[in-house]
Amino acid sequence: MKILIQVGILFGLTWVSECIEEALPFVFPASVISLLLLLLLLLTRVIRVDHIREKSDFLLGNLGFFFVPAAGSIINYADVIFQHAGAFFTICVVSTVLTYGATAAAVQLTRKLLQRRKEAV
Repeated sequence: MKILIQVGILFGLTWVSECIEEALPFVFPASVISLLLLLLLLLTRVIRVDHIREKSDFLLGNLGFFFVPAAGSIINYADVIFQHAGAFFTICVVSTVLTYGATAAAVQLTRKLLQRRKEAV
């Protein structure tokens, strides 16, 4: 029953974010909306991490499988990719560096916040 509740919470957030996306007058991805909603619910402690831990660990553990269809579809556009290889390579390198930098900054911020919490207790 616990797993059904966790799946229900995650799918419920996804459904609410789809509704919000439809209501917005501009384009904004529902996946980002659902992540922001989840962050808000976790920060306000409406949802605790324990409420979604098992299913989120399962999804993260199997994340690679979700990219198989997208990676397979790239084969259909191999000629376009080779035609614009320079731009494609530049975008990949720049986005990788920016992602690495953002991840490092987020880890440092999280460590500082956890250290402050530990000192306060």
